[in-house]
Amino acid sequence: MNKYNKGSQVKCSVTFSDAAGDAADPSAVVFRYKDPPGVIRLYTYGVDGELVKDETGTGIYYVNLTPAVHGKWHYRFEGTGAVIAAGESQFEINRSVF
Repeated sequence: MNKYNKGSQVKCSVTFSDAAGDAADPSAVVFRYKDPPGVIRLYTYGVDGELVKDETGTGIYYVNLTPAVHGKWHYRFEGTGAVIAAGESQFEINRSVF
């Protein structure tokens, strides 16, 4: 699991691919994350500016988070429509004496 210091920007990203394994864009993309206290937030591509389609390639989406709470953070990307896929991951924010 990746670990970061409190206040660091964490890039959460995904690359969607079709059944043939080629990079492809879903019709809709959502991103959810759960912070250590258990609060869940949702971003929808095209509605929320936090969820961005990477200009460098097809099927690549990301969200930059700047966590202020130590502990484990969980996130999930979901694609629907043209590409139906989901992926989850997590990272940890280290405790700080400051």
